Amino acid sequence: MDTVSTTPASLDAEPRVDLRDALRTLGERHGSGIRALEELMTQTALSADDMCARLAAQFRMKPISMRELNQYEPDFDVIPFVEATTRLCVCFRDTDGASGTDATPRSSKGLLFVIADPLDARTRGSVEHRMRSRPTVPYRWALASAGDISAYLAVREKDVRAMDSLAFDDPIQNAVDPASLALTLQGISSDDSPVVRLLNSTIYDALKMMASDIHLECRANGLMIKCRVDGVLTVVGRVEGRDVADQVLSRVKVISELDIAERRVPQDGRFKAQYAGRDIDFRVSIMPNQFGEDAVLRILDRYQLSQASGGLTLEALGFQQGDTRFMRSVASMPYGMLLVTGPTGSGKTTTLYAILTEINNGLEKIVTIEDPVEYQLGDILQIPVNEAKGLTFARGLRSILRHDPDKIMVGEIRDSETAQIAVQAALTGHQVFTTVHANNVFDVIGRFTNMEVDPYSFVSALNGVVAQRLLRQCCPDCTADDSVDADTLVRSGIEPDTAGSYLFRRGTGCAACRGSGYRGRRAIAEALRMNDELRQLLSERAPLGAIKAAAFRYGMQSLRAAAVELVKRGETTLEEINRVTMVE
Repeated sequence: MDTVSTTPASLDAEPRVDLRDALRTLGERHGSGIRALEELMTQTALSADDMCARLAAQFRMKPISMRELNQYEPDFDVIPFVEATTRLCVCFRDTDGASGTDATPRSSKGLLFVIADPLDARTRGSVEHRMRSRPTVPYRWALASAGDISAYLAVREKDVRAMDSLAFDDPIQNAVDPASLALTLQGISSDDSPVVRLLNSTIYDALKMMASDIHLECRANGLMIKCRVDGVLTVVGRVEGRDVADQVLSRVKVISELDIAERRVPQDGRFKAQYAGRDIDFRVSIMPNQFGEDAVLRILDRYQLSQASGGLTLEALGFQQGDTRFMRSVASMPYGMLLVTGPTGSGKTTTLYAILTEINNGLEKIVTIEDPVEYQLGDILQIPVNEAKGLTFARGLRSILRHDPDKIMVGEIRDSETAQIAVQAALTGHQVFTTVHANNVFDVIGRFTNMEVDPYSFVSALNGVVAQRLLRQCCPDCTADDSVDADTLVRSGIEPDTAGSYLFRRGTGCAACRGSGYRGRRAIAEALRMNDELRQLLSERAPLGAIKAAAFRYGMQSLRAAAVELVKRGETTLEEINRVTMVE
Protein backbone atom coordinates (compact mmCIF):
# COMPACT_ATOMS: atom_id res chain seq x y z
CA MET A 1 0.00 0.00 0.00
CA ASP A 2 1.51 3.32 -1.04
CA THR A 3 1.77 6.14 1.45
CA VAL A 4 -0.39 9.14 0.61
CA SER A 5 1.89 12.02 -0.19
CA THR A 6 -0.08 13.89 -2.80
CA THR A 7 -0.90 17.56 -2.44
CA PRO A 8 -4.42 18.92 -1.99
CA ALA A 9 -4.44 20.13 -5.57
CA SER A 10 -3.49 16.76 -7.04
CA LEU A 11 -5.99 14.83 -4.96
CA ASP A 12 -8.80 17.21 -5.69
CA ALA A 13 -7.91 17.33 -9.35
CA GLU A 14 -8.16 13.55 -9.63
CA PRO A 15 -11.78 12.64 -8.87
CA ARG A 16 -11.15 8.90 -9.29
CA VAL A 17 -8.50 8.67 -6.53
CA ASP A 18 -9.29 5.82 -4.13
CA LEU A 19 -9.98 7.63 -0.88
CA ARG A 20 -10.30 4.28 0.88
CA ASP A 21 -6.59 3.57 0.49
CA ALA A 22 -5.67 7.09 1.55
CA LEU A 23 -7.90 6.80 4.62
CA ARG A 24 -6.51 3.41 5.58
CA THR A 25 -2.93 4.69 5.32
CA LEU A 26 -3.69 7.73 7.46
CA GLY A 27 -5.61 5.55 9.89
CA GLU A 28 -2.58 3.31 10.41
CA ARG A 29 -0.48 6.41 11.05
CA HIS A 30 -2.88 8.00 13.55
CA GLY A 31 -4.49 4.94 15.07
CA SER A 32 -7.80 6.80 14.80
CA GLY A 33 -10.16 6.89 11.84
CA ILE A 34 -11.65 10.26 12.88
CA ARG A 35 -8.23 11.91 13.00
CA ALA A 36 -7.40 10.28 9.66
CA LEU A 37 -10.61 11.71 8.20
CA GLU A 38 -9.71 15.18 9.45
CA GLU A 39 -6.25 15.01 7.87
CA LEU A 40 -7.68 13.63 4.64
CA MET A 41 -10.13 16.53 4.45
CA THR A 42 -7.24 18.93 4.94
CA GLN A 43 -5.18 17.25 2.24
CA THR A 44 -7.99 17.10 -0.29
CA ALA A 45 -9.54 20.48 0.58
CA LEU A 46 -12.93 18.75 0.46
CA SER A 47 -15.82 19.87 2.62
CA ALA A 48 -17.26 17.47 5.19
CA ASP A 49 -20.31 16.83 2.98
CA ASP A 50 -18.24 16.22 -0.15
CA MET A 51 -15.89 13.90 1.71
CA CYS A 52 -18.84 11.97 3.14
CA ALA A 53 -20.45 11.58 -0.30
CA ARG A 54 -17.26 10.33 -1.97
CA LEU A 55 -16.35 7.93 0.83
CA ALA A 56 -19.91 6.59 0.94
CA ALA A 57 -19.74 5.82 -2.77
CA GLN A 58 -16.43 4.01 -2.45
CA PHE A 59 -17.47 2.04 0.65
CA ARG A 60 -20.88 1.27 -0.92
CA MET A 61 -22.83 3.01 1.84
CA LYS A 62 -25.64 5.51 1.77
CA PRO A 63 -24.52 9.11 2.52
CA ILE A 64 -26.71 10.81 5.15
CA SER A 65 -26.98 14.58 5.62
CA MET A 66 -27.94 16.45 8.79
CA ARG A 67 -31.41 17.08 7.41
CA GLU A 68 -31.91 13.36 6.73
CA LEU A 69 -30.68 12.42 10.22
CA ASN A 70 -33.47 14.47 11.73
CA GLN A 71 -36.06 12.57 9.69
CA TYR A 72 -35.19 9.18 11.20
CA GLU A 73 -36.32 7.83 14.57
CA PRO A 74 -33.36 6.78 16.78
CA ASP A 75 -33.28 3.46 18.61
CA PHE A 76 -31.08 3.87 21.68
CA ASP A 77 -32.02 0.39 22.89
CA VAL A 78 -29.67 -1.13 20.31
CA ILE A 79 -26.82 1.37 20.78
CA PRO A 80 -27.25 3.33 24.04
CA PHE A 81 -26.87 7.08 23.86
CA VAL A 82 -23.58 7.22 25.77
CA GLU A 83 -22.06 4.55 23.53
CA ALA A 84 -23.38 6.31 20.42
CA THR A 85 -21.65 9.50 21.54
CA THR A 86 -18.38 7.66 22.15
CA ARG A 87 -18.41 5.62 18.95
CA LEU A 88 -20.09 8.26 16.74
CA CYS A 89 -22.48 5.56 15.57
CA VAL A 90 -26.26 5.92 15.85
CA CYS A 91 -28.92 3.28 15.28
CA PHE A 92 -32.14 4.39 13.53
CA ARG A 93 -35.37 2.66 12.65
CA ASP A 94 -35.01 2.25 8.90
CA THR A 95 -38.09 3.15 6.84
CA ASP A 96 -36.30 3.31 3.49
CA GLY A 97 -35.47 -0.35 3.21
CA ALA A 98 -33.60 -2.70 5.47
CA SER A 99 -30.86 -3.72 3.09
CA GLY A 100 -28.35 -2.13 0.82
CA THR A 101 -29.62 -4.00 -2.25
CA ASP A 102 -32.42 -2.90 -4.52
CA ALA A 103 -33.94 -6.40 -4.39
CA THR A 104 -34.73 -6.14 -0.69
CA PRO A 105 -38.34 -5.03 -0.10
CA ARG A 106 -38.91 -1.87 1.88
CA SER A 107 -39.69 -2.41 5.54
CA SER A 108 -40.44 -0.32 8.58
CA LYS A 109 -38.89 -2.92 10.91
CA GLY A 110 -35.30 -2.71 9.71
CA LEU A 111 -32.44 -0.79 11.29
CA LEU A 112 -30.05 1.76 9.84
CA PHE A 113 -26.64 2.20 11.47
CA VAL A 114 -25.11 5.59 10.69
CA ILE A 115 -21.38 5.75 11.35
CA ALA A 116 -18.77 8.51 11.00
CA ASP A 117 -15.70 6.33 10.50
CA PRO A 118 -16.12 3.71 7.75
CA LEU A 119 -12.92 1.95 8.92
CA ASP A 120 -14.15 1.48 12.51
CA ALA A 121 -14.03 -2.32 12.53
CA ARG A 122 -14.64 -2.57 16.29
CA THR A 123 -17.93 -0.70 16.10
CA ARG A 124 -19.09 -2.63 13.07
CA GLY A 125 -18.12 -5.92 14.72
CA SER A 126 -19.97 -4.96 17.88
CA VAL A 127 -23.10 -4.13 15.90
CA GLU A 128 -22.94 -7.38 13.93
CA HIS A 129 -22.54 -9.34 17.17
CA ARG A 130 -25.64 -7.69 18.65
CA MET A 131 -27.66 -8.27 15.51
CA ARG A 132 -27.03 -12.04 15.77
CA SER A 133 -29.62 -12.04 18.54
CA ARG A 134 -32.08 -10.45 16.07
CA PRO A 135 -31.70 -12.71 13.02
CA THR A 136 -35.05 -11.65 11.55
CA VAL A 137 -34.27 -7.92 11.67
CA PRO A 138 -32.59 -6.63 8.49
CA TYR A 139 -30.11 -3.79 8.75
CA ARG A 140 -27.79 -1.71 6.61
CA TRP A 141 -25.02 0.86 7.02
CA ALA A 142 -24.85 4.55 6.16
CA LEU A 143 -22.18 7.22 6.44
CA ALA A 144 -22.45 10.73 7.90
CA SER A 145 -19.82 13.27 8.83
CA ALA A 146 -18.55 13.29 12.42
CA GLY A 147 -19.75 16.88 12.84
CA ASP A 148 -23.31 16.03 11.76
CA ILE A 149 -23.52 13.02 14.07
CA SER A 150 -22.15 15.05 16.99
CA ALA A 151 -24.65 17.84 16.31
CA TYR A 152 -27.52 15.37 16.08
CA LEU A 153 -26.56 13.72 19.36
CA ALA A 154 -26.22 17.12 21.02
CA VAL A 155 -29.84 17.87 20.11
CA ARG A 156 -31.03 14.45 21.29
CA GLU A 157 -29.05 14.71 24.52
CA LYS A 158 -31.76 16.82 26.15
CA ASP A 159 -34.15 13.87 25.89
CA VAL A 160 -31.78 11.24 27.23
CA ARG A 161 -29.90 12.78 30.10
CA ALA A 162 -28.49 11.05 33.10
CA MET A 163 -31.81 10.96 34.93
CA ASP A 164 -33.51 9.06 32.09
CA SER A 165 -31.44 5.95 32.81
CA LEU A 166 -32.42 5.85 36.47
CA ALA A 167 -34.80 3.13 37.60
CA PHE A 168 -37.29 3.63 40.39
CA ASP A 169 -37.76 0.02 41.36
CA ASP A 170 -35.59 0.41 44.47
CA PRO A 171 -37.35 1.30 47.72
CA ILE A 172 -37.30 5.04 48.37
CA GLN A 173 -35.28 5.88 51.42
CA ASN A 174 -37.02 8.12 53.90
CA ALA A 175 -33.87 9.53 55.44
CA VAL A 176 -31.94 11.97 53.26
CA ASP A 177 -28.84 13.97 54.02
CA PRO A 178 -29.63 17.71 54.08
CA ALA A 179 -25.96 18.65 53.73
CA SER A 180 -24.59 20.55 50.75
CA LEU A 181 -24.67 18.58 47.54
CA ALA A 182 -21.42 17.29 46.08
CA LEU A 183 -22.13 16.99 42.38
CA THR A 184 -19.85 14.44 40.76
CA LEU A 185 -20.73 11.62 38.37
CA GLN A 186 -19.21 9.10 40.77
CA GLY A 187 -21.22 10.45 43.68
CA ILE A 188 -24.46 10.50 41.68
CA SER A 189 -24.12 6.92 40.48
CA SER A 190 -23.15 5.59 43.91
CA ASP A 191 -26.06 7.08 45.85
CA ASP A 192 -28.53 4.48 47.08
CA SER A 193 -31.66 6.63 46.73
CA PRO A 194 -33.06 6.91 43.19
CA VAL A 195 -34.80 10.18 44.10
CA VAL A 196 -31.51 11.70 45.26
CA ARG A 197 -29.80 10.42 42.11
CA LEU A 198 -32.56 11.93 39.97
CA LEU A 199 -32.35 15.38 41.53
CA ASN A 200 -28.56 15.46 41.66
CA SER A 201 -28.19 14.31 38.07
CA THR A 202 -30.75 16.91 36.97
CA ILE A 203 -28.76 19.67 38.67
CA TYR A 204 -25.50 18.28 37.28
CA ASP A 205 -26.87 18.25 33.73
CA ALA A 206 -28.25 21.79 34.12
CA LEU A 207 -24.87 23.11 35.25
CA LYS A 208 -23.18 21.36 32.35
CA MET A 209 -25.66 23.06 29.98
CA MET A 210 -24.98 26.45 31.65
CA ALA A 211 -28.69 26.76 32.42
CA SER A 212 -29.99 29.65 34.51
CA ASP A 213 -33.04 27.88 35.96
CA ILE A 214 -34.38 24.37 36.57
CA HIS A 215 -38.16 23.85 36.48
CA LEU A 216 -39.66 20.80 38.20
CA GLU A 217 -43.35 20.66 37.22
CA CYS A 218 -45.74 18.16 38.74
CA ARG A 219 -48.23 16.84 36.19
CA ALA A 220 -51.20 14.48 36.45
CA ASN A 221 -49.06 11.44 35.71
CA GLY A 222 -45.58 12.42 36.88
CA LEU A 223 -42.87 15.06 36.74
CA MET A 224 -41.76 17.29 33.86
CA ILE A 225 -38.19 18.61 34.04
CA LYS A 226 -37.17 21.72 32.09
CA CYS A 227 -34.07 23.91 31.95
CA ARG A 228 -33.77 27.51 30.84
CA VAL A 229 -30.77 27.90 28.55
CA ASP A 230 -30.06 31.27 26.92
CA GLY A 231 -33.43 32.46 28.13
CA VAL A 232 -35.47 29.64 26.52
CA LEU A 233 -37.09 26.71 28.34
CA THR A 234 -36.20 23.23 27.07
CA VAL A 235 -37.71 19.93 28.20
CA VAL A 236 -34.85 17.72 29.42
CA GLY A 237 -36.72 14.84 31.02
CA ARG A 238 -39.97 13.25 32.12
CA VAL A 239 -40.50 10.94 35.07
CA GLU A 240 -43.62 8.81 35.34
CA GLY A 241 -45.42 8.41 38.65
CA ARG A 242 -47.05 10.92 40.99
CA ASP A 243 -45.33 9.35 44.00
CA VAL A 244 -41.91 9.94 42.49
CA ALA A 245 -42.82 13.55 41.66
CA ASP A 246 -43.91 14.20 45.26
CA GLN A 247 -40.72 12.62 46.61
CA VAL A 248 -38.53 14.77 44.34
CA LEU A 249 -40.29 17.91 45.56
CA SER A 250 -39.86 16.75 49.16
CA ARG A 251 -36.16 16.25 48.54
CA VAL A 252 -35.89 19.81 47.19
CA LYS A 253 -37.61 21.09 50.35
CA VAL A 254 -35.27 19.12 52.61
CA ILE A 255 -32.05 20.46 51.10
CA SER A 256 -33.58 23.98 51.05
CA GLU A 257 -34.59 23.69 54.72
CA LEU A 258 -38.29 24.20 53.98
CA ASP A 259 -41.38 22.66 55.58
CA ILE A 260 -42.01 19.34 53.83
CA ALA A 261 -45.44 19.03 55.47
CA GLU A 262 -46.71 22.33 54.04
CA ARG A 263 -48.10 21.92 50.53
CA ARG A 264 -50.78 24.61 50.38
CA VAL A 265 -48.78 27.86 50.32
CA PRO A 266 -45.71 29.06 48.40
CA GLN A 267 -42.30 28.68 50.04
CA ASP A 268 -38.89 30.20 49.28
CA GLY A 269 -35.53 28.81 50.25
CA ARG A 270 -31.97 28.23 49.11
CA PHE A 271 -29.16 25.70 49.24
CA LYS A 272 -25.56 25.27 48.11
CA ALA A 273 -23.86 22.70 45.91
CA GLN A 274 -20.26 21.93 45.03
CA TYR A 275 -19.50 21.48 41.35
CA ALA A 276 -16.16 21.46 39.54
CA GLY A 277 -14.37 22.60 42.67
CA ARG A 278 -16.52 25.65 43.36
CA ASP A 279 -19.59 26.52 45.42
CA ILE A 280 -22.81 27.34 43.59
CA ASP A 281 -25.88 28.89 45.21
CA PHE A 282 -29.44 27.89 44.33
CA ARG A 283 -32.51 29.99 45.09
CA VAL A 284 -35.63 27.83 45.38
CA SER A 285 -39.28 28.76 44.84
CA ILE A 286 -42.00 26.23 45.65
CA MET A 287 -45.51 26.87 44.31
CA PRO A 288 -48.62 24.68 44.81
CA ASN A 289 -50.59 23.55 41.76
CA GLN A 290 -53.58 21.34 41.07
CA PHE A 291 -51.47 18.18 40.88
CA GLY A 292 -49.09 18.86 43.76
CA GLU A 293 -46.29 21.43 43.66
CA ASP A 294 -43.87 23.03 41.22
CA ALA A 295 -40.31 24.04 42.02
CA VAL A 296 -38.02 26.51 40.27
CA LEU A 297 -34.33 26.39 41.12
CA ARG A 298 -32.50 29.58 40.12
CA ILE A 299 -28.79 28.83 39.56
CA LEU A 300 -26.46 31.52 40.88
CA ASP A 301 -23.05 30.53 39.56
CA ARG A 302 -20.50 33.26 40.24
CA TYR A 303 -17.88 31.58 38.05
CA GLN A 304 -20.28 31.29 35.12
CA LEU A 305 -21.25 34.95 35.49
CA SER A 306 -17.65 36.15 35.43
CA GLN A 307 -16.73 33.91 32.49
CA ALA A 308 -19.86 34.76 30.46
CA SER A 309 -19.33 38.47 30.91
CA GLY A 310 -15.70 38.36 29.85
CA GLY A 311 -14.38 39.93 33.04
CA LEU A 312 -17.46 42.07 33.75
CA THR A 313 -17.05 44.94 31.32
CA LEU A 314 -19.81 46.73 29.47
CA GLU A 315 -18.23 45.89 26.11
CA ALA A 316 -18.24 42.18 26.94
CA LEU A 317 -21.99 42.32 27.62
CA GLY A 318 -22.60 43.37 24.02
CA PHE A 319 -24.12 46.83 24.47
CA GLN A 320 -23.88 49.19 21.53
CA GLN A 321 -21.27 51.91 21.83
CA GLY A 322 -23.81 54.67 22.44
CA ASP A 323 -25.38 52.80 25.35
CA THR A 324 -21.95 52.02 26.82
CA ARG A 325 -20.95 55.68 26.66
CA PHE A 326 -24.23 56.69 28.31
CA MET A 327 -23.84 54.28 31.24
CA ARG A 328 -20.22 55.27 31.83
CA SER A 329 -21.19 58.94 31.72
CA VAL A 330 -23.99 58.50 34.28
CA ALA A 331 -21.81 56.25 36.47
CA SER A 332 -19.15 58.97 36.66
CA MET A 333 -21.57 61.53 38.15
CA PRO A 334 -20.91 62.36 41.83
CA TYR A 335 -24.50 61.78 43.03
CA GLY A 336 -27.95 60.81 41.79
CA MET A 337 -29.62 57.57 40.75
CA LEU A 338 -29.14 55.20 37.82
CA LEU A 339 -32.00 52.73 37.31
CA VAL A 340 -31.63 49.52 35.30
CA THR A 341 -34.96 47.92 34.47
CA GLY A 342 -36.24 44.83 32.72
CA PRO A 343 -37.90 41.49 33.48
CA THR A 344 -36.36 38.69 35.52
CA GLY A 345 -33.36 37.20 33.76
CA SER A 346 -32.65 40.18 31.52
CA GLY A 347 -29.16 40.78 32.94
CA LYS A 348 -29.85 43.82 35.12
CA THR A 349 -27.61 42.71 38.00
CA THR A 350 -24.79 41.75 35.65
CA THR A 351 -24.90 45.24 34.11
CA LEU A 352 -24.65 46.86 37.54
CA TYR A 353 -21.75 44.56 38.45
CA ALA A 354 -19.95 45.61 35.27
CA ILE A 355 -20.49 49.29 36.11
CA LEU A 356 -19.25 48.86 39.68
CA THR A 357 -16.19 46.95 38.46
CA GLU A 358 -15.27 49.78 36.10
CA ILE A 359 -15.72 52.63 38.61
CA ASN A 360 -14.08 50.84 41.53
CA ASN A 361 -10.75 52.68 41.79
CA GLY A 362 -10.23 52.20 45.53
CA LEU A 363 -10.77 55.90 46.33
CA GLU A 364 -14.43 55.63 47.32
CA LYS A 365 -16.50 53.48 49.65
CA ILE A 366 -18.83 51.25 47.63
CA VAL A 367 -21.49 49.22 49.46
CA THR A 368 -24.07 46.86 47.98
CA ILE A 369 -27.11 45.13 49.45
CA GLU A 370 -28.32 42.17 47.39
CA ASP A 371 -30.59 39.16 47.51
CA PRO A 372 -28.42 37.16 47.17
CA VAL A 373 -24.83 38.25 46.46
CA GLU A 374 -24.41 36.73 43.00
CA TYR A 375 -20.79 37.66 42.31
CA GLN A 376 -18.01 38.70 44.66
CA LEU A 377 -16.49 42.07 43.78
CA GLY A 378 -13.05 42.95 45.07
CA ASP A 379 -12.71 45.79 47.62
CA ILE A 380 -16.49 46.29 47.77
CA LEU A 381 -18.62 45.69 50.86
CA GLN A 382 -21.45 43.37 49.81
CA ILE A 383 -24.33 42.67 52.19
CA PRO A 384 -26.73 39.76 51.59
CA VAL A 385 -30.39 40.25 52.50
CA ASN A 386 -31.55 37.91 55.28
CA GLU A 387 -35.27 38.42 55.81
CA ALA A 388 -35.42 35.50 58.27
CA LYS A 389 -33.14 37.51 60.58
CA GLY A 390 -34.87 40.80 59.86
CA LEU A 391 -32.31 42.21 57.40
CA THR A 392 -34.49 43.54 54.59
CA PHE A 393 -33.54 45.89 51.76
CA ALA A 394 -35.02 48.86 53.63
CA ARG A 395 -33.35 48.10 56.98
CA GLY A 396 -30.03 47.32 55.33
CA LEU A 397 -30.15 50.50 53.27
CA ARG A 398 -30.76 52.61 56.39
CA SER A 399 -27.71 51.04 58.01
CA ILE A 400 -25.58 51.53 54.90
CA LEU A 401 -26.25 55.29 55.00
CA ARG A 402 -24.60 55.36 58.46
CA HIS A 403 -21.55 53.50 57.10
CA ASP A 404 -20.07 56.51 55.26
CA PRO A 405 -20.69 55.25 51.70
CA ASP A 406 -19.93 57.11 48.48
CA LYS A 407 -21.72 54.77 46.08
CA ILE A 408 -24.53 52.35 46.89
CA MET A 409 -25.99 49.48 44.89
CA VAL A 410 -29.45 48.23 45.88
CA GLY A 411 -30.10 44.83 44.29
CA GLU A 412 -33.79 45.52 43.71
CA ILE A 413 -36.37 48.08 44.79
CA ARG A 414 -39.46 46.09 45.78
CA ASP A 415 -41.39 48.26 48.22
CA SER A 416 -42.25 51.83 49.08
CA GLU A 417 -39.87 52.12 52.03
CA THR A 418 -36.83 50.99 50.06
CA ALA A 419 -37.75 53.29 47.15
CA GLN A 420 -38.09 56.35 49.38
CA ILE A 421 -34.81 55.70 51.19
CA ALA A 422 -32.96 55.20 47.87
CA VAL A 423 -34.35 58.47 46.47
CA GLN A 424 -33.40 60.37 49.62
CA ALA A 425 -29.89 58.91 49.50
CA ALA A 426 -29.50 60.06 45.88
CA LEU A 427 -30.72 63.54 46.85
CA THR A 428 -28.27 63.86 49.75
CA GLY A 429 -24.98 63.36 47.93
CA HIS A 430 -24.77 59.62 47.35
CA GLN A 431 -24.68 57.82 44.03
CA VAL A 432 -27.25 55.02 43.92
CA PHE A 433 -27.38 52.17 41.41
CA THR A 434 -30.43 49.96 41.54
CA THR A 435 -32.84 47.78 39.55
CA VAL A 436 -36.61 47.65 39.30
CA HIS A 437 -38.97 45.43 37.35
CA ALA A 438 -40.61 47.35 34.49
CA ASN A 439 -41.09 46.82 30.76
CA ASN A 440 -39.40 50.00 29.51
CA VAL A 441 -37.89 53.27 30.67
CA PHE A 442 -41.27 55.02 30.79
CA ASP A 443 -42.98 52.38 32.92
CA VAL A 444 -40.40 53.02 35.65
CA ILE A 445 -42.06 56.32 36.46
CA GLY A 446 -45.36 54.61 37.08
CA ARG A 447 -43.71 51.97 39.27
CA PHE A 448 -42.28 54.61 41.60
CA THR A 449 -45.56 56.53 41.60
CA ASN A 450 -47.36 53.36 42.69
CA MET A 451 -44.81 53.04 45.51
CA GLU A 452 -45.94 56.50 46.72
CA VAL A 453 -42.65 58.25 45.96
CA ASP A 454 -42.98 61.99 45.42
CA PRO A 455 -42.63 62.51 41.61
CA TYR A 456 -40.66 65.76 41.99
CA SER A 457 -38.13 64.19 44.38
CA PHE A 458 -37.83 61.12 42.17
CA VAL A 459 -37.08 62.97 38.92
CA SER A 460 -34.71 65.34 40.76
CA ALA A 461 -32.69 62.35 42.00
CA LEU A 462 -32.81 60.43 38.72
CA ASN A 463 -29.83 60.75 36.36
CA GLY A 464 -30.85 58.11 33.85
CA VAL A 465 -32.76 54.91 33.15
CA VAL A 466 -31.61 51.87 31.18
CA ALA A 467 -34.12 49.24 30.02
CA GLN A 468 -32.45 46.11 28.71
CA ARG A 469 -33.07 42.66 27.25
CA LEU A 470 -30.91 39.71 26.28
CA LEU A 471 -31.04 38.38 22.70
CA ARG A 472 -29.67 35.05 21.51
CA GLN A 473 -27.02 35.37 18.82
CA CYS A 474 -26.67 33.19 15.74
CA CYS A 475 -24.12 30.46 16.30
CA PRO A 476 -20.88 31.61 14.61
CA ASP A 477 -19.93 28.02 13.71
CA CYS A 478 -23.00 27.17 11.64
CA THR A 479 -24.48 30.51 10.56
CA ALA A 480 -25.59 30.67 6.93
CA ASP A 481 -27.46 33.12 4.73
CA ASP A 482 -31.23 33.02 5.13
CA SER A 483 -34.25 34.27 3.19
CA VAL A 484 -37.32 35.82 4.82
CA ASP A 485 -40.74 35.98 3.18
CA ALA A 486 -42.76 39.17 2.88
CA ASP A 487 -45.41 38.11 5.43
CA THR A 488 -42.76 37.61 8.12
CA LEU A 489 -41.26 40.99 7.33
CA VAL A 490 -44.63 42.72 7.64
CA ARG A 491 -45.41 40.94 10.94
CA SER A 492 -42.01 42.09 12.18
CA GLY A 493 -42.72 45.72 11.31
CA ILE A 494 -40.24 45.84 8.40
CA GLU A 495 -41.21 47.17 5.01
CA PRO A 496 -40.38 44.56 2.33
CA ASP A 497 -39.02 47.32 0.09
CA THR A 498 -36.31 48.13 2.67
CA ALA A 499 -35.31 44.52 3.33
CA GLY A 500 -32.64 44.62 0.67
CA SER A 501 -30.28 46.36 3.11
CA TYR A 502 -30.62 43.55 5.68
CA LEU A 503 -28.15 40.67 6.03
CA PHE A 504 -30.51 37.86 7.05
CA ARG A 505 -28.62 34.95 8.58
CA ARG A 506 -29.55 31.90 10.65
CA GLY A 507 -27.73 29.10 12.46
CA THR A 508 -28.38 25.70 10.88
CA GLY A 509 -27.52 23.75 14.04
CA CYS A 510 -24.24 22.12 15.04
CA ALA A 511 -22.53 20.48 18.00
CA ALA A 512 -21.27 23.82 19.35
CA CYS A 513 -24.80 25.24 19.69
CA ARG A 514 -26.40 21.89 20.59
CA GLY A 515 -28.39 22.03 17.36
CA SER A 516 -30.33 25.18 18.31
CA GLY A 517 -28.70 27.55 15.81
CA TYR A 518 -28.02 30.04 18.62
CA ARG A 519 -25.01 30.36 20.90
CA GLY A 520 -24.59 33.01 23.55
CA ARG A 521 -26.55 36.16 24.23
CA ARG A 522 -25.89 39.86 24.06
CA ALA A 523 -27.59 42.81 25.68
CA ILE A 524 -29.64 45.49 23.96
CA ALA A 525 -30.87 48.62 25.68
CA GLU A 526 -32.88 51.78 25.48
CA ALA A 527 -31.28 54.53 27.54
CA LEU A 528 -33.03 57.65 28.81
CA ARG A 529 -30.79 60.50 30.02
CA MET A 530 -32.61 62.99 32.19
CA ASN A 531 -32.54 66.70 31.38
CA ASP A 532 -34.50 69.75 32.52
CA GLU A 533 -37.26 69.36 29.92
CA LEU A 534 -37.86 65.68 30.73
CA ARG A 535 -37.77 66.37 34.49
CA GLN A 536 -40.41 69.07 34.06
CA LEU A 537 -42.64 66.85 31.90
CA LEU A 538 -42.37 63.95 34.37
CA SER A 539 -42.97 66.06 37.49
CA GLU A 540 -46.02 67.63 35.83
CA ARG A 541 -47.27 64.14 34.87
CA ALA A 542 -47.46 65.10 31.22
CA PRO A 543 -49.07 62.68 28.73
CA LEU A 544 -46.91 59.69 27.84
CA GLY A 545 -46.86 60.72 24.17
CA ALA A 546 -45.26 64.07 25.01
CA ILE A 547 -42.63 62.38 27.22
CA LYS A 548 -41.77 59.84 24.51
CA ALA A 549 -41.55 62.54 21.84
CA ALA A 550 -39.11 64.52 23.96
CA ALA A 551 -37.01 61.43 24.74
CA PHE A 552 -36.68 60.44 21.08
CA ARG A 553 -35.94 64.05 20.19
CA TYR A 554 -32.91 63.89 22.46
CA GLY A 555 -31.61 60.75 20.76
CA MET A 556 -33.09 57.82 22.69
CA GLN A 557 -33.25 54.55 20.72
CA SER A 558 -35.98 52.05 21.53
CA LEU A 559 -35.36 48.40 22.41
CA ARG A 560 -37.03 47.32 19.19
CA ALA A 561 -34.84 49.57 17.07
CA ALA A 562 -31.72 48.18 18.76
CA ALA A 563 -32.94 44.62 18.13
CA VAL A 564 -33.72 45.30 14.45
CA GLU A 565 -30.22 46.70 14.04
CA LEU A 566 -28.78 43.33 15.09
CA VAL A 567 -30.97 41.57 12.50
CA LYS A 568 -29.78 44.01 9.87
CA ARG A 569 -26.16 43.03 10.65
CA GLY A 570 -26.95 39.30 10.60
CA GLU A 571 -26.21 38.75 14.29
CA THR A 572 -29.63 37.36 15.22
CA THR A 573 -32.96 36.42 13.63
CA LEU A 574 -36.39 38.01 13.29
CA GLU A 575 -37.90 35.15 15.28
CA GLU A 576 -35.60 35.95 18.19
CA ILE A 577 -36.28 39.68 18.31
CA ASN A 578 -40.03 39.05 17.95
CA ARG A 579 -39.80 36.73 20.97
CA VAL A 580 -38.02 39.31 23.12
CA THR A 581 -39.29 42.72 21.97
CA MET A 582 -42.59 44.13 20.76
CA VAL A 583 -43.23 45.45 17.27
CA GLU A 584 -43.61 49.22 17.43
